[in-house]
Amino acid sequence: MRLPPYYRNPAWQRFIAGLAVGGAISWCIFLYIFGVWQEDYSKLILKQQKDIEEYKEEIKIWQKDYEELNNKNQEKMTVQKINIRITNWEKYKLDQFSVFQTEESVKDDIKMVLAKDLETVSKTKDLITKIIENKPIKINNKRYKLEVKELVIYTTLTINLEIHFDE
Repeated sequence: MRLPPYYRNPAWQRFIAGLAVGGAISWCIFLYIFGVWQEDYSKLILKQQKDIEEYKEEIKIWQKDYEELNNKNQEKMTVQKINIRITNWEKYKLDQFSVFQTEESVKDDIKMVLAKDLETVSKTKDLITKIIENKPIKINNKRYKLEVKELVIYTTLTINLEIHFDE
């Protein structure tokens, strides 16, 4: 099979030459536009990387300041409230008013820890326990003794007690 001799016809020669020149020009335009876009994207990426580094530095500074403030605030934390709860009062068939009076009595005994910083209170937790456990309680002409089951020291001092007969 033989190709027709179009290469000798000037119209076809101009058409093929036009295709070659048009392809070369369009390739040059494509490379220019693609290069400009790549340059813009590279600038954008560098700017974003710089912004990210600045934000990371700001975050580090803020976190450091935040940690320092937290440490200062924790050093200044004080006991602001005392919660006393007797857990097994139903076992001895005590009335709620007597239990309330006993809880208030214990609060009065240890109210010295109010407005004290947490470190001081935690150092004196044995003393608080001894104060509570060594004081006999008289309810309905019977003597009872309190035992500390749980002692939670924070801005609210929470003490869970159990009541027993005093032997």
